[in-house]
Amino acid sequence: MGQNTVKKIREELLLSKAELARKAGVSPLTIDRIERGKDCRMETKRKIILALGYNLSDKDKLFFKDKKL
Repeated sequence: MGQNTVKKIREELLLSKAELARKAGVSPLTIDRIERGKDCRMETKRKIILALGYNLSDKDKLFFKDKKL
């Protein structure tokens, strides 16, 4: 399981899991799993990074162990 800061950033932006899921085009269950450290597809990570307002080059700020986005 990889570590990430998705929950911390989402909460700082005052977004609910459902709001982030809607913005990213994924399910709230997917957001929940990712926040608990479960792995997901690279495309899903891309969607979340962009939905949080980050650039893909900022991937290491959100997903620490992922090198191939």
